[in-house]
Amino acid sequence: MTEGDPTWAGPLAGKALRLPVYHMIESEIKASIEESVYESEVGLAEMALVEAEEIVEAIREVREDQ
Repeated sequence: MTEGDPTWAGPLAGKALRLPVYHMIESEIKASIEESVYESEVGLAEMALVEAEEIVEAIREVREDQ
């Protein structure tokens, strides 16, 4: 969504919104969620991510390029 509607079907087609994008496993997001809620909703998925650090780094790079 940082570059607008990805389907090119809506009113935001081609309109760059430049929204900051975060992943649920980034420390900034994780810290803002109650620990028990995070663990029950995201914890298992986070443990299953083999490339978690690579994902976080890629998202940060995209955010910094905006």
